[in-house]
Amino acid sequence: MAKDKKKDEKKTPIWNKYTEAEKKALHKLNEGYKNFLSQCKTERESVVEAVKQAEKAGYKNLDDIIKSGKKLSVGDKVYAVCMGKAIAMFNIGTESLEEGMAILGAHIDTCRLDLKQHPLYESDGMAYFDTHYYGGIKKYQWVTLPLALHGVVARLDGSVQEIVIGEDEGDPVFCVTDLLIHLSQEQMEKKASKVVTGENLDILIGSYPLKGEEKDAVKAGILKLLKDKYNIEEDDFISAELTMVPAGKARDLGLDRSMVLAYGHDDRVCAYTSLVAMLETKKVKRTSCCLLVDKEEIGSVGATGMQSRFFENTVAELLHALGGYNAISLRRCLANSWMLSSDVSSAYDSLYASAFDKKNVAYLGKGMVFNKFTGRGGKSGSNDASAEYLGRIRAIMEKHKVTFQTAELGRVDLGGGGTIAYIMALYGMNVIDSGVAVLSMHAPWEAVSKVDVYETMKGYKAFLQEI
Repeated sequence: MAKDKKKDEKKTPIWNKYTEAEKKALHKLNEGYKNFLSQCKTERESVVEAVKQAEKAGYKNLDDIIKSGKKLSVGDKVYAVCMGKAIAMFNIGTESLEEGMAILGAHIDTCRLDLKQHPLYESDGMAYFDTHYYGGIKKYQWVTLPLALHGVVARLDGSVQEIVIGEDEGDPVFCVTDLLIHLSQEQMEKKASKVVTGENLDILIGSYPLKGEEKDAVKAGILKLLKDKYNIEEDDFISAELTMVPAGKARDLGLDRSMVLAYGHDDRVCAYTSLVAMLETKKVKRTSCCLLVDKEEIGSVGATGMQSRFFENTVAELLHALGGYNAISLRRCLANSWMLSSDVSSAYDSLYASAFDKKNVAYLGKGMVFNKFTGRGGKSGSNDASAEYLGRIRAIMEKHKVTFQTAELGRVDLGGGGTIAYIMALYGMNVIDSGVAVLSMHAPWEAVSKVDVYETMKGYKAFLQEI
C-alpha cells in the first residue's frame, strides 16, 4: 500500500502538491530570477550582482583578508573574483577543509554576438558593427531581433566604462537584417547552417549622414554621437568587450504564467539558483562553495574558464588563511569534495519528438534534472558519475522532498553536449550534472518552468546541508 501511495504521489503534478506558503516562495524566487536575468546579460554583470548579494549576506572579499593577514575560522564567509568574470564563494564549515567541500558550479557566459576589435564600418549609406558570434548558435535565429549593446570600454588612462544601450524604454535598439521572402528563393534552398553566415551577422546601427562629410558620412555621424554621448573614440574599440544580446526583460510565459521566457537561461538559471541556495544556507559542516565561471560555451578555456587555475589557486589561499596550507592538504581537499555541476538539460519538445528518447529525457515541470553523464555518441567527453554517488544524491533529495528526474541530452547518436563536470572530476572528486530543463536551448529566447527553478534551488540547498 505504501508503495502504491508513493507511485500516486509521483503522478500528481508538482503544482498541485504545493501549499500556499510554497507557492508564495516559488513566486518570490522566480520574480527575483526574472530580475536577475533582465539586469545580468553578461558574465561581468552577473559577477557584479553576485558580489552585491554576497556582501549583503555578510561575505567578505578574500583579497582583503589576504592583504590584512587575518585568519579565517569556522562560520566565516568569503568570495574571490577573477578578472570580473568569475566568482567563487565559500562558507567555512565545522569540518576540516581536508575533508572536502560541497560545491555548486555553474557558468554565467551565454551565446551572443561579440563586436570585433575593428567593428564600425559604412556600406552603401548604412553603418554597421561587424561581429563574431560566441558559442553554439543557429545563426538564422539572430536576424530581425531587437538587440541591445552590453559591455565595457577600457581607455588608455586605465579607466573602464560600462555600456548598456537598448534596455531602457527610451533607448534605441539594433538588429541584423534579413533578405525579404520575395527575393529569397536561392537563400531558402541552402542548408539551415548556411542560410545566414557568420560574416553576415553584422549589426545595423545607423543611416543618418553627418552634414558636411562626403565620405562615410553615416559612420562619421555615429563616431560623433559616440564621442559626444559616451566619450568613445574609434580606437577605443580595440580595448573593449562589447556584445549584442537580445533586448528586453524576462517575461512570464503562457496564459497561466507557469513558465519564464528569457535570454540566457543557459546557464544563468543554474547560476542564480546556486547563488540563492548558497546565500540562504547558513551553518554547514562541510565547507560549501558556489563557483560561477566564464567561457563554458567555448570550451571552458582562458583565465576565467573552468580549465584555468583560478579555483585551485583560490582554494590554496583559503587553506592558507585557515592556517593549514600545504600541497597535500590542497590535494586532499579537492579529491574529497563533492560537486553538482549545475548546468541545464534539454527539455522534451513534442514538436520535435523524434530527437528524444521519451523514457530518458527531462520534461518541463517535472522538477530538478540529474544527468549521470553527458557527452556525445559513446559518452565521449562525459564525466559519467558513479552509481554510489547517484545513490547518495537520491537519498538527499528524498529526505528533503525535492522532486527530481533523470535524463540524457537526446537520442544516443543524434547529438549531445558537455559541461564543466569532467574538468572538476580531474581532481578525483565526485561530480554529477544537475540543473533545469530548458526548451529552445541556445536560442535567443529560451523557456523554463517556474516549478523546475524552485525545485532546483531546493535541491541545491539540500545538497549543501547534507552531503
